[in-house]
Amino acid sequence: MKHFYQNNYEPKFEILERPRVGLIALSTDFTIEQDFRNIFYQQPVNLYVNRIPFDNPMNEKNYLKMKNLLPSIASNLLPGESIDTIAYGCTSGTIAIGEKEVEKQISAVKGNCYVTTPITAALKAFKKLSLNKVAVLTPYPELVNKTIFDYLEKKNINVTSFNSFNIESDKDVAMIKKETIINTIKSINDNASEGVFISCTAMPILNLIKDIEHLIEKPVLSSNQTIIWDCLRSIKINSPIYGFGKLLESE
Repeated sequence: MKHFYQNNYEPKFEILERPRVGLIALSTDFTIEQDFRNIFYQQPVNLYVNRIPFDNPMNEKNYLKMKNLLPSIASNLLPGESIDTIAYGCTSGTIAIGEKEVEKQISAVKGNCYVTTPITAALKAFKKLSLNKVAVLTPYPELVNKTIFDYLEKKNINVTSFNSFNIESDKDVAMIKKETIINTIKSINDNASEGVFISCTAMPILNLIKDIEHLIEKPVLSSNQTIIWDCLRSIKINSPIYGFGKLLESE
């Protein structure tokens, strides 16, 4: 019978200089992680993802359940290690919990990092592109949509029309056909709007934005596009990124 013997070698280590971005994605979200990786893989940045438990349907009660889970989920993004930016990937969940509360919960366990959310990033993007009048498309049910509308209006964004697929599960949101998304945005492109905002990190629209902008001749912003943009700018990656709409092409 042979006895186990191990050969030992001295490893050489290197310090990884790339900035670190952490993503807190909903456990039920099929889309956001893929969108982040789609853009990040060509950039000098490392992405780390942790999932937060979420139960469908999409409603305020279920969104609020995530509030007290945020610290433990954030602390398990590279435990004991520093991180430059953490993105909480839920637009309507942020509005239900509150932007400042999301930041507070995450910063309590991951100090000295920048915290962003889809609605935080979207508001910055509106300002960046000088958009004050937007047509809005969401997949949410009506009660959730009312909170989105009220929040945008409170932030002095003039919603020229509010449109929805009226879906209750973000799993279903991820399965919406591309043709349905494109045709719907074309139909809601009213003359009063300066651009279109698509809310929900589960919406599979990132790779469609450039083509839709050419069709409607206006900027198109989405939850994932804006939060990715905000994450990259927060770590000083400012060069234009082509193929995903005007926002990411801007310096």
